[in-house]
Amino acid sequence: MVILLTTTSFQDTPGKHHDILRETGYDVITARGPLNEEQILELVGEVDGIICGDDMFTRRVLEKALPRLRVLSKYGIGLDKIDVEAATEFAIPVLFTPGVNHTTVAEHCFALLLGLVKNLVEEVNFTRSGKWKRLTGHEIMGRKIGIVGLGRIGKEMAIRARAFGLEAQAFDIYWDGDFADQHGVRRVDSLNELLRTADIVSLHTNLSPQTRNMLNPESIALMKKGALVINCARGELVDTAAMVEALESGQVGGYGADVLDQEPPPADHPLLKAPNCLITPHIGSRTYESVVRQATKAVTNLILALEGKTPLAQFNDVPIRPAQ
Repeated sequence: MVILLTTTSFQDTPGKHHDILRETGYDVITARGPLNEEQILELVGEVDGIICGDDMFTRRVLEKALPRLRVLSKYGIGLDKIDVEAATEFAIPVLFTPGVNHTTVAEHCFALLLGLVKNLVEEVNFTRSGKWKRLTGHEIMGRKIGIVGLGRIGKEMAIRARAFGLEAQAFDIYWDGDFADQHGVRRVDSLNELLRTADIVSLHTNLSPQTRNMLNPESIALMKKGALVINCARGELVDTAAMVEALESGQVGGYGADVLDQEPPPADHPLLKAPNCLITPHIGSRTYESVVRQATKAVTNLILALEGKTPLAQFNDVPIRPAQ
């Protein structure tokens, strides 16, 4: 049995997930993702299972992986880089790991938020260079945070928002009224209403044709002047050119993101030099605690499926093949 492992977090972080995979006796081929379509095409065709990160599993890739590929196990929850429709057509189970990273991603969102309002990165750079330059920051207490998507991570944001003295409101098609009532989250009826009223906009929705570029010139124009935006979901939720223009004009007061529309980005990616912008290299869920949870679930999913058993979490409706 040959397994392709592409996620670098899995590979770089010690933990029991390595032991679990090693004890299977499978032959493991490793690559450093995220991989584009051409890179993955060179690797598939002779592998039985894949543990992947944010690699491009297009229809073309999945076709080449047949007939040997039996399971695609995603390390994480975002499936926008996988052609799930094609995988389902080809009877390839797509497994994923919900419920493992919401705590650490929410913490990272608040790290970015506090970094923006307290000028932390700029001030640290001053002191490292021998300067004692003191900028004046802001408090977040009493401000209104608008949470786009009240799923697992959005709920963790709401819990932390209340602890920081923020007024939380959220927009989501699927509404957990009990949670909202318990944690004082006000429901807004539309994204536009949220954008018009929030001092801080935090994105926690999946990427789809409907959500791609949800922050664009028109929607950004609705926002309060100087509002802050936090994005630890997907870079493609934000129109890059529109965000750069809004940061330069002051329409957006700061953008803190752990994701970009190109990863890794080219050296001249415009957001890397934009004012009042903090970009981290997709590390929101890369903590020792979260990586072990995600990796253990991903490898357990893989093994169960290859053994013909029901995995912990499967996204598409494809029967698991009997063990060979």
